[in-house]
Amino acid sequence: MRPQPLICVRDVEASSRWYQRLLGCQSDHGGTQYERLVAHGRLVLQLHRWDVEHHHGPIGDPNLPPGNGVLLWFEVADFDAALARAVELQAKIVLPRHRNPPDGDGGPNHWEVWLRDPDGYTVVLASPDGSADGNWRP
Repeated sequence: MRPQPLICVRDVEASSRWYQRLLGCQSDHGGTQYERLVAHGRLVLQLHRWDVEHHHGPIGDPNLPPGNGVLLWFEVADFDAALARAVELQAKIVLPRHRNPPDGDGGPNHWEVWLRDPDGYTVVLASPDGSADGNWRP
């Protein structure tokens, strides 16, 4: 099984550029209504414009806050570089860089940063599990 998340956005092309820059992924579709973003040949995220119904009807209600209770979580091998790209994109930081868990043994032992995308979705960038102790190498 492989997840294939899809989110509704106001501007597919702008969101595509934002995610491509943040995650280092590429467009696999393009356009104003729908986009597929891939990394290493694998689908990582789909973007769909709120007001486009295609053959399936409306996907969501654009009058409600997007992503309530949803975290778009991405493990990135280049965590420090991805964090620098988030700063360049002027992404709003929800939780600054921190270790998960904050202290002690166990848990994923990785770095995280939580931020907001242009539509208000919460995006989490995480380093690979076990990488917060300084011994991990990509």
